[in-house]
Amino acid sequence: MAGRFAPRTTAVPRQRPAAPDTSAALTRLWTPPGPLDLRLVLGPLRRGPADPAYRALPDGTFWRATRTPAGPGTLRISAAPGGRIAAAAWGPGARWMLDRLPTLLGADDDPDAFRPRHRLLATTRHLRPGLRLLRTGLVMESLIPSILEQKVTTDEAYRAWRLLLRTYGTPAPGPVDPLFGRYGLHVMPDARTWSLIPSWEWHRAGVDAKRSATILRAVRVARRMEEAAAMELPEAMARLQVIPGIGPWTAAETLQRSNGAADAVTVGDLHLPGIVGHALAGNRNADDEEMLELLAPYAGQRHRATRLIMLSGHTPPRRAPRFSPRDIASL
Repeated sequence: MAGRFAPRTTAVPRQRPAAPDTSAALTRLWTPPGPLDLRLVLGPLRRGPADPAYRALPDGTFWRATRTPAGPGTLRISAAPGGRIAAAAWGPGARWMLDRLPTLLGADDDPDAFRPRHRLLATTRHLRPGLRLLRTGLVMESLIPSILEQKVTTDEAYRAWRLLLRTYGTPAPGPVDPLFGRYGLHVMPDARTWSLIPSWEWHRAGVDAKRSATILRAVRVARRMEEAAAMELPEAMARLQVIPGIGPWTAAETLQRSNGAADAVTVGDLHLPGIVGHALAGNRNADDEEMLELLAPYAGQRHRATRLIMLSGHTPPRRAPRFSPRDIASL
């Protein structure tokens, strides 16, 4: 009898697999202004080895499914002869994605603005000439998975992203490659769909009430959040942190991808201060304050400096215990 008086919840239906899209793709060839390593540039978009919205295939092609202002779209990117980049796109967002292909791949980035003050960074930059900072121009698609990654293991966050996209996302337009796996590519849900995901589905995905509430607050003002993509870094950081539950860590992780923010430092990370301290000063016990002091000579390029440090491989062996996956039923 108690159940008959329970409040009703309007839940969105789970998505069914879509038939393959056999419509012709829109295509584009683009010549980048310098060396370009697609794996390094696009890698930050990957949220785990089975990310429903991203695939890097053995043949050197990269696939990205996203929700653009024009609608869902799928983008395939690969290297072409002559140092060019070949792209094909499907769906309502195809033209939007191709028009912004250079921006996505770092055409607006200026690697020459970085002046290494440490031998390690100079050597790493020399060995990685194809590193550019991408810019998606889309805030929510980076903000939501960044919220999911707050204070949990990466495996937990990746699992939540994977389950929520497969359940409530839109099957991506375009061809279906067997290497995508049994579920194929998915475009993340729109703001309304995120807002209608019932509490038990967040629980099933391992997302606690604090993170799900933060996502729900963000999607209610999704348009205002997206405006941050056109802002300078200080204003964009402030715009995102208006939302309770979004702090400097989440804002920086988002804007590094959406805005190509070369100076967005990930403050509040468990491991990054020790990694930077070890690489630049031999101090694996550095905190955020010391990390910022060490990165001060790279003002304007501090995120690029941390990317180069991570790519150098000069990181300390882990001593701090990893986060253990939590049982949110006990919270």
